[in-house]
Amino acid sequence: MSKIDTIKEKVSIDTLKEKVNQAEDLARKIWLAGIGAYGKGFDEAQGQYEKLNTEATKLFNELVEKGEKLETEAKDKLKTESENVKSNVETRVAEVRSKLGLDNDDTNKKIDELSAKIDTLTEALSKLEK
Repeated sequence: MSKIDTIKEKVSIDTLKEKVNQAEDLARKIWLAGIGAYGKGFDEAQGQYEKLNTEATKLFNELVEKGEKLETEAKDKLKTESENVKSNVETRVAEVRSKLGLDNDDTNKKIDELSAKIDTLTEALSKLEK
């Protein structure tokens, strides 16, 4: 072999080694890019999950607060309506009692008046008997 052949062989071996090194470097970069893409995707997904979880918790708390407010309003309205119904029933019962002459104040007053008249008549009869 001549020196030229040896040089050609050495150049082609060096070129081949360089090409292999470049291919290995490119493969390594592709592999690292894939890992980086996975990591970035994971970080973004985790960030979205945390954001969604925070928003869901906030929405849940707002709904609970709104529910408590509506519950309080409903209880207040129910109490008010219950009091109104009770008042209306009591008024109507009083009207009916009054129309039937069963009004306590009037009945007691009439009984007292009649008792006084009976006492007066009893005294008058007692005087007539003597």
